[in-house]
Amino acid sequence: MRIALLPIAVAFCCSSTTLNAATLIHAGKLINVESGKVLTEQTIVIEGEIITALEAGYRQPASGDQVINLTAQTVMPGLMDMHTHFYTQFSPTVYSEGHRLNEADFALRGAVFAEKTLMAGFTTVRELGDSYHISVALRKAIAQGYVKGPRIFAAGKSIATTGGHADPTNGVAYAQMGDPGPKDGVINGPDEARKAVRQRYKEGSDLIKLTGTGGVLSVAKSGTNPQFTDAEFAAVVDTARDYDMKVAVHAHGKEGMERAIKAGVDSIEHGTFMDKETFALMRKHGTYYVATISAGKWAAEKAAINGFFPELVRPKAANIGKLIQQTFGEAYKAGVKIAFGTDAGVFPHGDNWREFIYMTEAGMPAMVAIQSATIEGARLLGVEAELGSIKVGKTADIIAVSGDPLQDIRVMGDVSFVMKAGTVFKPISIN
Repeated sequence: MRIALLPIAVAFCCSSTTLNAATLIHAGKLINVESGKVLTEQTIVIEGEIITALEAGYRQPASGDQVINLTAQTVMPGLMDMHTHFYTQFSPTVYSEGHRLNEADFALRGAVFAEKTLMAGFTTVRELGDSYHISVALRKAIAQGYVKGPRIFAAGKSIATTGGHADPTNGVAYAQMGDPGPKDGVINGPDEARKAVRQRYKEGSDLIKLTGTGGVLSVAKSGTNPQFTDAEFAAVVDTARDYDMKVAVHAHGKEGMERAIKAGVDSIEHGTFMDKETFALMRKHGTYYVATISAGKWAAEKAAINGFFPELVRPKAANIGKLIQQTFGEAYKAGVKIAFGTDAGVFPHGDNWREFIYMTEAGMPAMVAIQSATIEGARLLGVEAELGSIKVGKTADIIAVSGDPLQDIRVMGDVSFVMKAGTVFKPISIN
């Protein structure tokens, strides 16, 4: 029986329509983010998940090929947001959610937010801090095809010091505070710092997120004070390197972020009170800046609404939030490396694209802003060999917008086509 069936099986698996079929994208305009140039009338050839050819002109399809007509679109790599939080979406009731919602509630809601993000053109994200390991679970579910969403690089639970920005017991009654430790993402001293990193690794995190200074939305007085010692930063970074994990650091105040930069972290998030000395330090160490202007603007806007934030939070949101865009413009002019990130979850998921508007308002050219959300994000993640540009041999993460974002950056909010790893999640509609 085996001998009789073998020729039939071979003939089936090797038929030309199955083996050689490709997807051809005919792109009217194609943004080459590595060169910073726009190509016209290009064909992108995709086989499986991989880009196998990039050709001038519109290749005629062979038998079995699929053609996707994007001749009226501007095509570019899938976008990358380096700072998201799928477990939440901020509202005046968010501070009580932990007492009302279960783990399943957070996970199911996170799946909805992940799909919104993908449909907005973001095919890769860094999930920088969650509850209940939601980002790790979502990463697995998306990779296995159970839900739709971007490729996730997950930090899991953020690491804080006692009373720090990511201490989960801030603002609760004293009787309920307890004494959270490294397993809960709260450390004091280098040994506990190392244990917390190893715990995140054990839980399946891809990278480490620290809250190096006070924060805006936590129920704590300071939004800027340093909250890790030099020794604690060094212990985190050294241990993360042992496990091939990168380190992202939330920081608003100058002292805390400079301690982090000197310790060798990979990125500073928010960075509100950077100055010329900080910029020089970041250039020296090659540290990326992820500004999250969108979250700052949103927080400053909501601070004007009575009762939206707790009174301890409100002045921080009003004062710190409005400064981030100015800092971003100064950092860009100073030559700091910048990767796109929004802090989505503070504001509604799916509105990530508005960051492009705020970046260009601050003086960054549209092409550079798009590069920050593609090839620069891939470099920050260390995956530029596989992701971040439309190039032969790379994974086929490709989106298209209606219009020319180099002329009007607002068209980044009109994503008309989304492909992730060779699979179309948002097909182009033909009117």
